[in-house]
Amino acid sequence: MNKATLVDVLKKEANITKGDAEKVVSIFFDEISNALERGDRAEIRGFCSFFVKNYTGYVGRNPKTGESVKVNSKKLPFFKCGRELKKKVDY
Repeated sequence: MNKATLVDVLKKEANITKGDAEKVVSIFFDEISNALERGDRAEIRGFCSFFVKNYTGYVGRNPKTGESVKVNSKKLPFFKCGRELKKKVDY
């Protein structure tokens, strides 16, 4: 499923216009992104949670030259599946 398919399903199920469905889907994803940007956790009970993991910097190696390379610290978004979703998928 992609964003366009989600918009179509929402349009049919909620009996709303395509423009309104696009707005709802866009707001939903934008707010999850905004929460992660602030460092907050976004949780949808029974489905999933989104959170940010912090990684500290380290010294790595360039595999081609063997030269030491400094890797800066970074933050990455993560998705964790909810228990109910796991049960549905693992039938």
